[in-house]
Amino acid sequence: MIKKLIRKILGVKGKEAPSGPVILGPQQHGIDPRLLSNNAVRVTSTLQEAGYQAFVVGGAVRDLLLGVKPKDFDIATNATPEQVKRLFRRAFIIGKRFQIVHVMFGQDLLEVTTFRGPAVDNAPKDEHGRVLRDNTFGTQAEDAERRDFTINAMYYNPATQEVLDYHGGIEDIRAKTLRIIGVPEARYREDPVRMLRVVRFAAKLQFAIEQHTAAPIRVMAPLINNVPAARVFDEMLKLLMSGHALACLQQLRKEGLHHGLLPLLDVVLEQPLGFKFVTLALDSTDRRIHAGKTVSPGFLFASLLWHQVLEKWNAYLAAGEFAIPALHQAADDVLDSQTEKLALQRKIGSDMRDIWSMQPRFERRTGKNPYKLLEHTRFRAGYDFLLLRCASGEIDTELGQWWTAFYEGDETARETLIAGLQSQSQGGGGAKRKRPPRRAPRNREGGNGGGGGGDSAPAPAHSDGE
Repeated sequence: MIKKLIRKILGVKGKEAPSGPVILGPQQHGIDPRLLSNNAVRVTSTLQEAGYQAFVVGGAVRDLLLGVKPKDFDIATNATPEQVKRLFRRAFIIGKRFQIVHVMFGQDLLEVTTFRGPAVDNAPKDEHGRVLRDNTFGTQAEDAERRDFTINAMYYNPATQEVLDYHGGIEDIRAKTLRIIGVPEARYREDPVRMLRVVRFAAKLQFAIEQHTAAPIRVMAPLINNVPAARVFDEMLKLLMSGHALACLQQLRKEGLHHGLLPLLDVVLEQPLGFKFVTLALDSTDRRIHAGKTVSPGFLFASLLWHQVLEKWNAYLAAGEFAIPALHQAADDVLDSQTEKLALQRKIGSDMRDIWSMQPRFERRTGKNPYKLLEHTRFRAGYDFLLLRCASGEIDTELGQWWTAFYEGDETARETLIAGLQSQSQGGGGAKRKRPPRRAPRNREGGNGGGGGGDSAPAPAHSDGE
């Protein structure tokens, strides 16, 4: 009765199957079929033609209802993983906790999941109640009950263009409310990563977290420490690359979830220089994502952890260590501590180290040093990082302006820039030294980042340095 009243108030109309979902047709839900992936339709139709049920599910349906083209399409079916695998040429069963099938079409990956059944009492769990393995299959209704949030528990059939809504997800989308299915404490204990997902969805969608959904988070936040580091890293990467990275981090702090994930983040965000630096880095990330550009995870994490490196670097310098060894030791300390918490991949850690280690080299602008640095494979990432340091007020903007002019200039302009520094150091004297001609590098977009335009201090970008 209450659900019917809410539907009437919110304007949600549809037929309700006996003891089943609310079923909404195309005129009622308003999904534009052109937003669907051709491969998603291909997978659902192949499964249906083989006699199985198949639906686009989860976040893809949520995004379609919001009028947004989904980045990923997940499929739910009553076919078992083995049955799915037999229908597609490139299909791979993965997963330990719950088996799923990855179906590949070129570089396009679709995740196909068998309807999950109710959790069984004897499912393997850790001492904190986190489910370790759960390969129980079930009906669509049971699968909907197992999903985390109401807005992610809807099923779309491309063939009929109908949406099946089991838990009032349409109502919550229209009310911009994030609500967990079931008892929040039990669902968070079952999978603590759901607490991070709450934060990501709330920040990304600009939805309010329903009161009962939010209440246990601060108390249960320490359960995140029991989740494998690789899963935490994957979720943090999704959070930081959601297009609303700064909002996500602020929401993490608000809900008390940041401890242990990015240690000292409180300290960084409470210091004027640290807060400005992180804000600039995350704003740059968000702009690139909204513009459809790629983002370098190495650059992003190097930015987030820079002030921890800077603090340790200064401590080693104060203890009498030389600058370059001190920086390497500081980087080792930070990366070692973060690898335990976030399982930073080796490639990402290597990129971070390259970006940090280049920073002192930007100070060396005499002789062949600038030319050698320009040839570094990660130069563009290091240069963009330098511009962030200048923009945040950490170092003098003159350094960034000089390197912008040097990077964009031709051979004559570069010789003039170096000679100008030599002249200053010699009190106005000093002859210009001849140098073999060098071919100026092409002024590129910087691979994974944008980069220098004609301004003296272009907006920082995320580059893998081509």
